[in-house]
Amino acid sequence: MMSSSYSCRAGAQSVAPKYERSANSAQRVKNVYKETTVSPQWLAHRSFFWYRRDVGPGQFSFVSVDAEQAVRRPAFNHERLAKALNDHGVEAHANEFPFTWIDPSSDGEFVKFRIGEKKWQFRGNGPLTEYDGEINEETLKPMRKERPSDLTNKSTVITFLNRTKGPISLFWIDWDGTPKHYVTVEAGQSNMRETYTGHVWRVMNSETEKAIASFIAGDSDSIAVIEEGMTSVTEAIEESTEERSRQPYRPRLRTESSGTQQQPLQAFVRDYNVWVRDADGQETQLSTSGTEENPFDDKIYRSPDGRFAVAYQYTPEQDHTVYQVESSPKDQIQPRSKHFQYLKPGDRVRIDRPKMFDLAAKKEVATDDSLFQNPFKIEDMGWSTDGKEYWFLYNQRGHQVLRIIGMDTQGGVRSIIEETSKTFIDYSQKVFSYEIRDSNELIWASERDGWNHLYLFDFKTGKMKNRITEGEWIMRSVERVDEEKKQIWFRAFGVVMGQDPYYAQLVRVNFDGSGFTMLTEGDGTHTWKWSPDWKYLIDTWSRVDLAPQTVLRDAETAKEITVLEEGTLEKLLEAGWTAAERFAAPGRDGETMIYGIIIRPSEFDASKKYPVIEQIYAGPQDFFVPKAFSTLIKQHELAELGFVVVQIDGTGTNWRSKAFHDRCYKNLKDAGLPDRIAWMTAASESRPWMDMNRVGIYGSSAGGQSAMSALIWHGDFYKAAVADCGCHDNRMDKLWWNEQWMGWPVDQSYEDSSTVLHAGKLRGALMLIVGELDTNVDPASTMQVVNALNEAGKDYDLLFIPGGGHCVGSSSQYAVRRQRDFLVRHLMGVEPPQKNGG
Repeated sequence: MMSSSYSCRAGAQSVAPKYERSANSAQRVKNVYKETTVSPQWLAHRSFFWYRRDVGPGQFSFVSVDAEQAVRRPAFNHERLAKALNDHGVEAHANEFPFTWIDPSSDGEFVKFRIGEKKWQFRGNGPLTEYDGEINEETLKPMRKERPSDLTNKSTVITFLNRTKGPISLFWIDWDGTPKHYVTVEAGQSNMRETYTGHVWRVMNSETEKAIASFIAGDSDSIAVIEEGMTSVTEAIEESTEERSRQPYRPRLRTESSGTQQQPLQAFVRDYNVWVRDADGQETQLSTSGTEENPFDDKIYRSPDGRFAVAYQYTPEQDHTVYQVESSPKDQIQPRSKHFQYLKPGDRVRIDRPKMFDLAAKKEVATDDSLFQNPFKIEDMGWSTDGKEYWFLYNQRGHQVLRIIGMDTQGGVRSIIEETSKTFIDYSQKVFSYEIRDSNELIWASERDGWNHLYLFDFKTGKMKNRITEGEWIMRSVERVDEEKKQIWFRAFGVVMGQDPYYAQLVRVNFDGSGFTMLTEGDGTHTWKWSPDWKYLIDTWSRVDLAPQTVLRDAETAKEITVLEEGTLEKLLEAGWTAAERFAAPGRDGETMIYGIIIRPSEFDASKKYPVIEQIYAGPQDFFVPKAFSTLIKQHELAELGFVVVQIDGTGTNWRSKAFHDRCYKNLKDAGLPDRIAWMTAASESRPWMDMNRVGIYGSSAGGQSAMSALIWHGDFYKAAVADCGCHDNRMDKLWWNEQWMGWPVDQSYEDSSTVLHAGKLRGALMLIVGELDTNVDPASTMQVVNALNEAGKDYDLLFIPGGGHCVGSSSQYAVRRQRDFLVRHLMGVEPPQKNGG
């Protein structure tokens, strides 16, 4: 016993310095690196903007740019203003000002700003004076009611300015409605958050822990001012079906639906049926089929002339209640129960049936529903300009048929455009349509040739006029459509041969497919911001091994006007940080290239062997290996413990070819694991320090399912796994996500992919983590795995977090420490430092 105890203590002592380096790695990076995000604040009607440039921890300067003259310069004399402020009793330094927002004149002669409640004006060659006029601050208005964030990919920036007397805390509201703390902002200070359009942020009083306000990010950069006396947020997120089972946000550039109700004939719903009220106030019931179980929706879609209307009769979705017990509430001793609506695969979804009504004739027009009998969802697309036909998008349950359907006022129903697939149509991510009303044309996205591309259709006949884009690359998303110039701007993946196929570039093309023009340049993944008049483009690109580079471009010619920022990794590397290494190798078929990254510890020694840990998330909705530059702190913290950390995108993930994506169909257990194994094996052949006999894996949500799958079906390769909040049986998870990839109706494939039903095949060391109050993935899914492992007599670790939500394995510092200890114990063979003494 003494020998064993001594051995454990010796092991803990040997890894203790690694734990210390891991714990300090984030601070080391923070001390030396601050990425400057060019967040332009354009002056109205001018080719002039300014931005705040971070130059170090707590330090920043202001830069002004005249795009027309190709001039970049300081927005004012920082040293002179700092001195002037100090002369007025306001402490300031050249790169440390007590304000974060300025209002410069378009000629650069003076700048206005606010410090607390006092406003100032400073002239470059003149005095600093108090100012009593208006300051242009493009402020966000608080939301009337908080809701979950939208899932979008358009980046923007919110600057939070704390004008209260105490500290505030910023929480990002995720897609499930769960708040996640990011930062605390002291009184009088500000914090600039890079976020995405449609993302929601909650501001809390740090001392009272009460909500102050919530804000939603818009298309352009903005400022959110937090003032004393702001009305607290009192309305919590409703636990509604729409929020719990909704698909990710998919923007449509334009839809036109209901006609105006300011017409003589008023359509409305009463007692579950459609009625019409004429100019004299006489009311007539138009339908009789509506019942409590099968009512008409209150929303009425009127034709442009007001004579006809379409109303949706529907069968409500079934009730499926998930129950939870909160064992340890913060505000009481006794547990409390919670419940919410949560549809699971195979449940009845809401079934809509559009019906046509002739309001003038006061009757329902008979229509045939054979083209849309089994909807997963029906979406309004509006009326034709002449008011003769109503359009809607029909996605058939099972995601193998997608139609734009036209219903004319005489009762005729036709399929205008139709997509079919033997596997699935990527409804949640790739559906895009844009109607050009003046020419009766439609821009449509499709994977019909095996790659996601744009097509131009005659909307009257439904015939394809021409392809707009083509090639072995991906049209990721449409940025802008100019109907007058007949041009489209879109984000493309893989369009530059020889580069990583996941790198984003901005492309312009004409409606007829001609004029294909790359507007971004540089070997990396690009993001961009437009000037308000679309004349200029701020282009930023980076890689995991290249700090962001930002230039100003002419949006028409793509010509570089001036360099704005040139990031460097010098200080990071001097601090011991190691850049991720990019690596690509063929997957299981020996041909398809698989891409990933490799992260080494700072005290790397090529003569040693290191256990390898894969961070996995293989959800088919996206790809997940980082492409843009990031310090990847969490991965580095793990690597500092003495691991080589890898991330890989195998087949079955999104944004490559349709065939690449189809690997996931009815096969989520696959998770691209054979590709990942082939990739790691290939990497180790030229990197003998990667120990293929000590490979671990960890993941959350779908990644938790994949991590456990690795031990069940590939336990000869993976030796240890951490599965956090896994959707271990897809019949237990949310309906929309699982039916999108696993299909409908629920069949044997669901059982084949269940880690619950195959738990007896487990090999290696497994750690399960689950949050008690996970509302994204039912926590019962993990507990069913526990039950199956018990029945199979298997050994495992279980970490249950009272009050924990989704992905608690990464949000709880305790859970993070426990899973790292688990991996150290099972892949290094030593005991981590003990926290209980003894």
